[in-house]
Amino acid sequence: MANTPTNSTTESPAQATPLNVMAAVAISMAWLVPGAGHLIQKKFVRGLLIMVSVITMFSLGMAMNGKIYRPNTGDLLDMLGFIGDIGAGGLYILGRIQEWGDVAIAAAASDYGTKYIVVAGLLNLISVVDTYHIAIGKKQ
Repeated sequence: MANTPTNSTTESPAQATPLNVMAAVAISMAWLVPGAGHLIQKKFVRGLLIMVSVITMFSLGMAMNGKIYRPNTGDLLDMLGFIGDIGAGGLYILGRIQEWGDVAIAAAASDYGTKYIVVAGLLNLISVVDTYHIAIGKKQ
């Protein structure tokens, strides 16, 4: 039987960081108002860049007569579009209240506008995750 070296140090699994109050507030604010989660954590440049980017993309999508998806159980692409749209948080809620984006996509510009709106929501979701990582101390 061959001698196998034994390792006296064992690697422990990554410790889960608990959700603290700042993280909960930050991710809620980040979803509702794009960039706000970074702003309340004093990441002003990053927060303003996210805010300008998401609001501009959403606004350009609306200016191109883009569609805002509603919750549905129909076509898979419509369901994915809804998930992307709802990521925009307060902008999505405002759009639904004002009945923006209730148009049929009839032109190429409208289709591009719809994609801008979805991507604005997805970008906001990515910023929510970034906000969470900053709040729990995984990222600076």
